[in-house]
Amino acid sequence: MSFIVFSALVLAAIGSGIIGGIYFAFSTFIMQAFTEIPREHGMGAMQSINRVIVRSLFLPAFFGSAILSLFLIAAWWFGWGDLRSGYALAGALLYFVTSFVSTVVFNVPLNNELERTDAASPEAEAVWARYLQRWTKWNHLRTVTSLLAAIAFAIAAAEQEMS
Repeated sequence: MSFIVFSALVLAAIGSGIIGGIYFAFSTFIMQAFTEIPREHGMGAMQSINRVIVRSLFLPAFFGSAILSLFLIAAWWFGWGDLRSGYALAGALLYFVTSFVSTVVFNVPLNNELERTDAASPEAEAVWARYLQRWTKWNHLRTVTSLLAAIAFAIAAAEQEMS
């Protein structure tokens, strides 16, 4: 079981790091770039990204890291593979709650609202302004916590390897 737990920690570190990197790109320059172009183009680009991302390798990394997080919470709770690291639990909770759950509860509904909005419609300006503010706020949280989770998973893997 120790090898399985160690492998889960390594994969969770890689997965949450990849996801955190994607979020980082949106938080640091992509959303800002969308504010500097005409609304119709920014909205259209984001609508396209939202459609393409669900058919990309993002989803296996996103869901896979969530599943690994749940497994690692169980491994910590039940002591599987002698996993006792607080870093493993912290990483799993950080990723699952603030990356996975916040995405499902906050970002996805905003994406769905954006998808239903015609960029040329009268309400588009208000929807886009609200979207940019709220989506980006939640994305900042996802960025920081996904990257912190990656670090916590890496530390836990190192601890696991040294024991």
